[in-house]
Amino acid sequence: MVIGSGLVFASDDEKGERGHKYEHSYYDVAPVNNAQYKEECGSCHMAFQPGFLPARSWDKLMSGLEDHFGESAEMDAVDQKVLTDYLKENAADHSNYKKSRSFNRSVARNAAPLRISEVRYFIKEHDELSRRMVQDNPEVKSFSKCEACHQSAEQGSYDEDQVYIPGYGRWDD
Repeated sequence: MVIGSGLVFASDDEKGERGHKYEHSYYDVAPVNNAQYKEECGSCHMAFQPGFLPARSWDKLMSGLEDHFGESAEMDAVDQKVLTDYLKENAADHSNYKKSRSFNRSVARNAAPLRISEVRYFIKEHDELSRRMVQDNPEVKSFSKCEACHQSAEQGSYDEDQVYIPGYGRWDD
């Protein structure tokens, strides 16, 4: 006779933020769950998941909003602190999500990249894509437009099986 203890153990890949088991193990990064961040940042571009950069990158990015990639994204100090805190608390170096951990491991300890597309792990994952497929593609235009090819990007899923490049079709690595 076998008697179970009722304990459930989850591997790191089945755990979500802060080590808690999460219901949807298909997430690669934690989905954005801050409405203010979605509204403020998502009004100009996809509200990138904080789990793509370490906290020091988000801190640096949020402290330079007067020149946010050539645009002013300044906001009042209270909102800036709220969003900075959210980004840092959910950053790659504070995450247990699979891709967040991979992104974090590929950033040097003293580095604070401002662009997700400049992180080594991102570059490795996208190295087979030609300029024609991304920058010269009128439906994509930039590596920063994740949702153009990653059909479930906003939900935090970047599975290669869900990649569809406009004008080229399903991506098969």
